[in-house]
Amino acid sequence: MPELPEVEVTRRGIAPHIEGQVVTDLILRREGLRWPFPSGLAQILRQRRVLSTGRRGKYLLLHFEHGSLIIHLGMSGHLRMLDSDLPPGKHDHVDLVLGRSRMRFTDPRRFGALLWHPKEEGDCESHLLLRALGVEPLGCPDLAARLFHATRTRSAPVKQVLLAGDIVVGVGNIYACESLFHAGIHPATAAKRIALARYTRLAAQIQHVLTAAIEQGGSSLRDFIGVDGRSGYFQQTYFVYDRQGEPCRQCGKAVKRLVQGQRSTFYCGQCQR
Repeated sequence: MPELPEVEVTRRGIAPHIEGQVVTDLILRREGLRWPFPSGLAQILRQRRVLSTGRRGKYLLLHFEHGSLIIHLGMSGHLRMLDSDLPPGKHDHVDLVLGRSRMRFTDPRRFGALLWHPKEEGDCESHLLLRALGVEPLGCPDLAARLFHATRTRSAPVKQVLLAGDIVVGVGNIYACESLFHAGIHPATAAKRIALARYTRLAAQIQHVLTAAIEQGGSSLRDFIGVDGRSGYFQQTYFVYDRQGEPCRQCGKAVKRLVQGQRSTFYCGQCQR
């Protein structure tokens, strides 16, 4: 699933092509993806200018004067900027047409979403899917303190707390594994047992890992590619994720795997205590 870095890479890729441009058409090739498309969405967007792009967690935002288009890439989705005359493929479900170019939404597994939040209903962060999200990890100077104070009564494993998204948003499975490794924290440690000093290390590593992933184009696992059609390469630098049985890059011991909340967690039993 595209996580925060992949969504941010996508946002940065489409921004120069769509910001300030007028939508000339919206082509929907099915009735919906994970949820039905909003009624009359083509009429809502046609001849309207994209003022800016944004991101909230794993949600991509296109801001218009009269509201915001909320896009979720789901399990396998990606966006590409294409020439207007390129015919669609089997899994190309949406085209946002901007004159001679178009932004195409491809989603083989159809778990993505395209939603509309009108301006009269308030800021788009008041939308049902966004309102309960935690703080953005990048650029948050007090992330460590937020993690520490919000977890004093949480006995759940720290990795599960990171994935929950109500304290900090966008730290998905891959980047939680990598951040916990670099911070030297075992993923099964109860969140409330972690001291402020360790959360300070964890917060710094979350920000470092996410920033590095964005700079390297994200992780291209299974279906994700960038707007330009290229794959990211952060997966080439993983220390633990998807490396079960391989030697730890730090100590040489075999990387281990456990299942938490039906998700695979990878860690080093020697380096993470």
